[in-house]
Amino acid sequence: MKITMKNTNLILFLSIFWVTAVSSQQLVLKKGEIIQDLTVKDTIGNTYSLYLPTTFSMDKEWPLLMVFDVNSNDNEALAMFAFAAESQGYVLAAPKLNDSISLTDNMLITGRVMKEVTSLIPVDHNRIYAAGSDSGGRFATLVPILMRSINGVMCISATLANRELLDLKEPFHFVGIVSRDNFNYTAMLTDTQLLDRLKMPNQTLLFDGDNIWPGTSYIEKALELFTLADMAKNKIPKDTAFIEKAYQQDIFKVNSLRSKGDLLLAEQYLTEMMSMYGAHINLDSLRSVQKNVRRDKNYREQKRAENAVFLKESMLKEDYQYYMDEDLYTYNFNNLGWWNHQMGEIRKFIDGTDRMEQQMGNRLNGFVNALAEDNIDAIGSEKQVDENALAFLYMLKTIIEPDNFEYYLKTVSLSAKNEDYGTSLFYLEELLKKGFKDADKIYSLEHTALLRITPEFNELVSKYLKDARYEIDQNEGAKEN
Repeated sequence: MKITMKNTNLILFLSIFWVTAVSSQQLVLKKGEIIQDLTVKDTIGNTYSLYLPTTFSMDKEWPLLMVFDVNSNDNEALAMFAFAAESQGYVLAAPKLNDSISLTDNMLITGRVMKEVTSLIPVDHNRIYAAGSDSGGRFATLVPILMRSINGVMCISATLANRELLDLKEPFHFVGIVSRDNFNYTAMLTDTQLLDRLKMPNQTLLFDGDNIWPGTSYIEKALELFTLADMAKNKIPKDTAFIEKAYQQDIFKVNSLRSKGDLLLAEQYLTEMMSMYGAHINLDSLRSVQKNVRRDKNYREQKRAENAVFLKESMLKEDYQYYMDEDLYTYNFNNLGWWNHQMGEIRKFIDGTDRMEQQMGNRLNGFVNALAEDNIDAIGSEKQVDENALAFLYMLKTIIEPDNFEYYLKTVSLSAKNEDYGTSLFYLEELLKKGFKDADKIYSLEHTALLRITPEFNELVSKYLKDARYEIDQNEGAKEN
C-alpha cells in the first residue's frame, strides 16, 4: 500500500544508522510506504512491518501504534491502519505473529519488535499503543497487562481477552470499535461497564453492518482519542485548533444521528463525548443536549425495544450454549434437525423488517458460528481427538454456513475415514448441489481412497460435474478412465 499526498511528487527517504558490536550497517526506510519483512536484530526469523508517515523526521518523538494480527498477516493488517496513521501522525509497527505458537512466544516477539523500533527511530515512550481486529484485537488487550509500556488499546470487533488480569495500578486507555450487528457487541458493552467501574478511561465507537472492519474514519477517530487524552494528561501540548475541530466533527455526527432518528446511538455517543472532552471544554451544553435526547418519547421507545431484544438474545444464547455442550457430550446427531430449525429462525430475524431484530439475528448467527469454531479448535488441539464430536461440529457448520464448502469436504473425508460411506455420499451430493466444481479436490480428499472408486461416488460426480475419473460398470464396478 502507498499513501500519496497532494503536492508530494518525490519519494522521500529516511536513512538511519546503527552500530552493533560486530558490524556497522545502513537501513534505508521509505516514508509513506509499508516496509515489509524487516528483521529483528539478534533473532532468528523474527520479522515485522513498519510504516512511517510522510511527515516523519528524526528531530521529534512520535507516537507508536503496534498493530497485531495473529495469523501472520502483518502487512495486510498494517495496510488497514496506514491511512489513519498518515492523517493523525502515528508510526505503525506490526510484528509477524502466529497463532500456532504460544501466547508467551508471541508476546516475546512483540517485545523484541517494540525494542527494535524504539531503538531505531525516536518514539515517545509515553505514547505507545496497541491495536488489532478480531483475534488480533483480543491479543492487543493482553499487551498492556503483560507489557507495562503500553498506554492504550484500540480493540476492533473483539472483547477483553482476560478481565481478571486488569490491574487498577496499571490502567490503560481502551477504545473499542464494534458493529451493532457483530456478536461481540453486547460483550463489549459489558467490558466497558467493567472498565467504568474500575475507573479506567475508555470509549466505545459503534457502527452498523455485518463487517468486522469499521472503516478508516473510525480508526482515525480512535487515534484522535488517544491524542486528546495525551493532551489532557499534558503528555503533549494542548492544540486548541485540533480540539475544536474534533469537537465540531463530533457535534455534527450527533446531529446527523438525531436527524436520522437513531436516538440510541446519538445518546450513546454523547456519553462518550463527555469522557473525550471533559478535560478540554465545558460540558454543560452537551449535558443539556443529552438530557433532551433522553426525554424524547422516541428515545424511550427505542430503549425499551433494545432492552427487550437484549433479553431475548441473552436467553437464546444460553440455549445455544447449553445444547451445543450437551450435543457434543452425547454425540446427539439427531439434534441437527433442531439446529437447522434454530438457524431458520435466526434467518427470519435477519430477513425481517425490524432493524433491532435484524441486528440481533446477525449477532446470534455470529455467536453460533463462533461457538462451533471455538469447539472445533479446542477438540482439534487435544492429543486424542474426539472424532465423533468433530463430525457433529462439521455437520453443524454446514447448517450454520450452508455456502461454505470447507465443512462439506471435511465431513466427507472424516466419514470416509470411519467407513461411514452413506454419510460421505450424502454430504458429497449436498456439496455438489451447492455448485462445487473442483473435481481435483474431490478426488484428492484425504481418507477417501476406497470411497472414490465406488460406483456411487462416481455416479454423483458424473451427474453434477460430468467429469468422473472412473468408468462406471454396473457388473464390475468402477474402472479408471
